Amino acid sequence: MGQKKDLTGSEKSKIVRYLAEGCSSLKIAKLLKRDHRTIERFIQNSQQGRKKRVEKPRRKITAHELRKVKRAAAKMPLATSLAIFQSCNITGVPKSTRCAILRDMAKVRKAERRPPLNKTHKLKRQDWAKKYLKTDFSKVLWTDEMRVSLDGPDGWTRGWIGKGQRAPVPLRRQQGGGGVLVWAGIIKDELVGPFRVEDGVKLNSQSYCQFLEDTFFKQWYRKKSASFKKNMIFMQDNAPSHTSKYSTAWLARKGIKEEKLMTWPPCSPDLNPIENLWSIIKCEIYKEGKQYTSLNSVWEAVVAAARNVDGEQIKTLTGSMDGRLLSVLAKKGGYIGR
Repeated sequence: MGQKKDLTGSEKSKIVRYLAEGCSSLKIAKLLKRDHRTIERFIQNSQQGRKKRVEKPRRKITAHELRKVKRAAAKMPLATSLAIFQSCNITGVPKSTRCAILRDMAKVRKAERRPPLNKTHKLKRQDWAKKYLKTDFSKVLWTDEMRVSLDGPDGWTRGWIGKGQRAPVPLRRQQGGGGVLVWAGIIKDELVGPFRVEDGVKLNSQSYCQFLEDTFFKQWYRKKSASFKKNMIFMQDNAPSHTSKYSTAWLARKGIKEEKLMTWPPCSPDLNPIENLWSIIKCEIYKEGKQYTSLNSVWEAVVAAARNVDGEQIKTLTGSMDGRLLSVLAKKGGYIGR
């Protein structure tokens, strides 16, 4: 019986099964019609187990070079190993060695989505929570802007593709497609807007106030009763166009001043419930990897998605503020989950 080719996966499985049943290697060779030496060799190799990986010696770098790499890694947290070593003028080091050296002093991580809070930020967040702890949040109008692009927040999507089917090819644009800037507000169980900022307009103090005049004040605020206007608290974040002297004075002339204009702590998107509204709208307009071919079409999608957000959803968001305040106090000013 001559030697044949290497054992197949099916034959290896049968050998293991026959051994478990108490068969000898000679009997297995006869059952499989294979050379006895081939069966013996497979059994011996299986009993030996996998060979340990032999670590190749690294190219040694000096202590001075190591300190330079450590400083460069701290200054360039998202750079590649090659870029870090090149910035130190260290050449001729293979990638495996570079990564092994960096693993001793660093760890590969994704970029943080939120900026770190320093001590001052945390204290201001705590002070804000204490100040508004007894506020009736059903009277607060939460506002914010959101930019939506034609291709979605990531520019790529993944999903289940059936066998035999090809994955769809996303639309690619040579110069990008731009986006639409959207402003909206929520109060109690009501959605204000959304309103579209005119294409090409940069929101500085003057254009921001003019935008509010043409949309929020003329189309929504002026229809409200005097008692509603008297009790409403206007919230906006700390964007320069919002907090400038010009904008503050302009809002004061509209009757939104002092306690009617909510102070806002720095670096606090997690405390604004309208951020959750933006997430709901984006999930809807970009579901199933949806892309758009024009700014008007993506704006229409935003309007349609906003129309589908019912009052109960908005009430859930605005009604979460008491819990958010307690959470930020419990975390001593730290970020809370949204």
